[in-house]
Amino acid sequence: MDDVAEARTRDSVREIIAELAPNRDAKVVDEAHLVDDLEFASLSLTELAFTLEDQFDLPTIDEPVARSISTVGHICDHVVREIRARQVS
Repeated sequence: MDDVAEARTRDSVREIIAELAPNRDAKVVDEAHLVDDLEFASLSLTELAFTLEDQFDLPTIDEPVARSISTVGHICDHVVREIRARQVS
């Protein structure tokens, strides 16, 4: 994945998060916290995970990884990391 593809992927992830965020007024920036800033709850987080898995053909996010994701930046990093891993395989 080159820099341009990574930037596009990160932008796409942010757009998906913005579309699904319960708090439509919050800014979707890398530092934004999913629960505190964007007001995601368990059901909306599950919907977000499924949407990202479908959109980017990602494996199911396991519980330890899910627990480590708390910001928009964490999600972007996870998606980019999974896509890169798939390209190496």
